[in-house]
Amino acid sequence: MRSKTDEKRNAIIAAATEVFEEVGYQRASMAMIAARLGGSKATLYGYFHSKEQLFATAVTSALEETGEETMAALASEGDIATVLTHYGQLYLDLVTQPEIQAILRTVLSEGQNSTLGREVYALGPQRGIDNLTDFFRKRAAAGEIELASAEVAALHFKALVEAGVTEARLYGLANVRDKSEAVETAVAAFMKIYRRPRV
Repeated sequence: MRSKTDEKRNAIIAAATEVFEEVGYQRASMAMIAARLGGSKATLYGYFHSKEQLFATAVTSALEETGEETMAALASEGDIATVLTHYGQLYLDLVTQPEIQAILRTVLSEGQNSTLGREVYALGPQRGIDNLTDFFRKRAAAGEIELASAEVAALHFKALVEAGVTEARLYGLANVRDKSEAVETAVAAFMKIYRRPRV
């Protein structure tokens, strides 16, 4: 059963999402969100310490189900290349969604002047890197790959999968690399680097 605290927090996120969608991040204010909620700014600050944190929570909450499905792919059965291929496809589908691209553009334009970039990164990309790091650590312990650093391996794989796809879309290019081909070559390159040599 959901507590009143959870219900209030979710109500705040819902009100904030409406305001951000209607007026944009820049014009939105905690006062506007409080008015939409029918409460006070003090209530909002009791749950979120800043507009940046509330925005980060609102945008990541809206994509939580898809994100969880992507993370769950790392728990799939199968050899590491098969799991990475499935994960990579879900990951690229997620980060190339128009909503995600819009969030990234907002963060890039506002992040230099506030904590927005750090808030969104912690709730989104960093969680993905942490999950991928855990996956590589376990697979290395099982003897499938050889690592100097599981976190560096996670960053390498993320960069390989995104190469020629996410940045190009962020800049508005329509003709980018095919996502399936991007994942296939990323997994092949990763395995060439990290596969444990047979003895």
